Parts: sequence; C-alpha cells; structure tokens
Amino acid sequence: MTLYEELKARGLVAQITDDEIIDVINNGKATFYIGFDCTADSLTAGHFMALTLMKRLQMAGNKPIALIGGGTTMIGDPSGRTDMRKMLTKEDIAHNAACFKKQMEKFIDFSDGKALMLNNADWLLNLNYVELLRDVGACFSVNNMLRAKCYEQRMEKGLSFLEFNYMIMQSYDFYYMFQHYGCNMQFGGDDQWSNMLGGTELIRRKLGKDAYAMTITLLTDSQGKKMGKTAGNAVWLDPNKTSPFEFYQYWRNVGDSDVMKCIRMLTFLPLEQIDEMSTWKDQRLNEAKEILAFELTKMVHGEEEATKAQNAARALFSGASGDAEHMPNTQLTEADLTDGSIGILTLMVKAGLAASNGEARRLVVQGGVLVDGEKVAAPTVSFTAEQLSKGIVIKKGKKVYHKVSL
Repeated sequence: MTLYEELKARGLVAQITDDEIIDVINNGKATFYIGFDCTADSLTAGHFMALTLMKRLQMAGNKPIALIGGGTTMIGDPSGRTDMRKMLTKEDIAHNAACFKKQMEKFIDFSDGKALMLNNADWLLNLNYVELLRDVGACFSVNNMLRAKCYEQRMEKGLSFLEFNYMIMQSYDFYYMFQHYGCNMQFGGDDQWSNMLGGTELIRRKLGKDAYAMTITLLTDSQGKKMGKTAGNAVWLDPNKTSPFEFYQYWRNVGDSDVMKCIRMLTFLPLEQIDEMSTWKDQRLNEAKEILAFELTKMVHGEEEATKAQNAARALFSGASGDAEHMPNTQLTEADLTDGSIGILTLMVKAGLAASNGEARRLVVQGGVLVDGEKVAAPTVSFTAEQLSKGIVIKKGKKVYHKVSL
C-alpha cells in the first residue's frame, strides 16, 4: 500500500489540487509545510491531525517544514470564527513559538536537516506595505476572496480589513518558502482550502511554476463538532495545562460512534488491526477506547505516563482510588480550613472544579458531585482534616476526577 492509499484508507484526505501530489508524496519528493499560529503557549489535541500527518509524511521520506506563525498571528486567522482573535504582543508570540517547538519535537525529527522549523515573522514583519501591494496585490481578486469559505462566518458580523489580509499573508508564506526553501506543497485543515489555493495561484502567476496543496479532514465528532475540547476548554498537549491523566480520560471517553474513526485517523496502528477492531461491539468498544487513549497519551507524554494514566483510570472505573496519585490534585494547608474542616463548595472552588460557590452549589444540588464514589448529599457537607489527610477523590459530572489532600 502506498502512502497516499494509506492516507485515503485512514480517511485523512479531503481535497487535493492535482493528482501529481500522489506521485510526489509516494516517492518522498515533497518538501511540505503546515502552519501553526502561536495563539497560545501550547498546542492542543486539535493539532493532532497535523502533527501525525507530518510524521507519516516524514516517515515516507518527505521533508516537513513546521511554520510558526509569528507574523500571521499578529493578524489572526478568521477561518471558522464569528469574532476577531485576541491581539497578542511580539513577546507573547515569541514565547508561544518556543513552547510549540518543544512539543513538536515529540512528533517530528528535526535532526540533520530532516525537517525545518521556520517563523514567518522573519520575512512578513520586514515587508514594505506599498511594495507588497505592487508585488502581489494584483494577483488577488477581491471578488474571489469575498466568496472564500474562510471568510464566510466573519462576513455575517463584519470582516475587518486586518483579517481580510490574512489570505494574502498565508499565500505569501508559500510563495516565499517555494523560492527560498524548495517548499512545493502545503497541507492543512479543510477550512484552509481557500488560503492554500491563494498560495498555489500566487506561485503560478509570479513564477510560472506548479505548487500543490492538500487538505485533511477535520476531526469532528458524530454531531459534527470539532474534537479536542472538554467542558468548553481546549485539551492541551502541555502536561501543566492538561495532565496526562486528564488527556487520557478525554480520549477514553469519546463516543462509541467516534472511537474507531479516531483510531484510524490519529494512531499509527496497522490498518489490518484497525479493520479487525472495527467489528468490535458493546463491551469491546471500551477496550478500543482504552487503546486509543493509551496510544495518543504515549505519543504526547511517553509510555510511562500513559501507563500511569491507564492504571489510574482503571482503578477509578472499578471503584478503587489507590492509583489516584496520578490524577490532577490539589494540596490544601491548615490555613484553608475553618475550625478544622472545609465545606464542599469552598473545596471545589479551591480545586478549580467550579468558578464560584454558586456554580459549585448548583452542581451539588443537581447530583453531579461524588466524593470517593458517594454522591454528595447537600451543599452543606464538609470534610475534616482527618478525612483530607488520607486524600479524597472528587468526581464532577461523568468524566472529571480530582484528588484533594491535606
């Protein structure tokens, strides 16, 4: 099976500009890039598709360029947005870029020139605006740009001229790297298709040469929502933002209808094994979820942390709490207690399980809070220093576990 056939079989290919792409990547002739705007100090589970694709392509002999968007982040990608992105300082962007590189190295081999990491701030921030307009402005049709899907949602509430330039900046990236680094291909999510076509067209019109683009299927659940978020928050690759246990739990708790798709698209398990797993039903789906969670946690945090997270999850599922040390935890001090005890509402706020006493009260009243497997009966329940010294496990809802001790 060729690389392209495998990508198709895993459900990763969405659109391609030209069938020549197939020969280029199958024979390891692609120098390709994927862009990552530095909007946070950590990559998220939503970046998994891009990172694993880069690894697959590199394993087949192609050369990846991880493009850090130090320049484009200063504008903000409007794709899939109904509002403008937060404006970041140059210092924030530089810090976030450094964090990205550390995480990417777990997926991509940058040794001996096998891959490059570039920052588009190095060429975008030095551009002269009038010169840029004269150089590439005539290559873009405003009519075509306004029809682009990446602007669709922003047009409903008002697209700023700042964001309107994003397509030109991304296209210029491809044009610049084509000339200076031999980059002949761009990959990205399917919501980037218009921006990617802008790059191939700019190269064709300015240089008279062909460049290629391929989009990958966005990772969505059975309801069509993007995966990689939990309770409205991103699932981060940084263990200080999302612990290995929480990361494992996120994938362990994917829906029955989504687990095989995630295994096929995100893991490196052989397709033959995945095809056999796709026949699993009922209880064996839980086994498939464990495999998914373990494989992805191992990729991000290493096998030791993946094993710890799996053991902790299994212990909780069986009703035990002996392996609770590997879940997120909060260490209280005597100063946190009042007359030798602490109420459940205050406890949940200190543990970060609720933003306020009011929110914690609602969760308790609705029956959504358990301590050591027992439902908290009332918002007036409190815990003594003796109980806390042994450590307690709070469960919020169906999926969030947290250990608290004194």
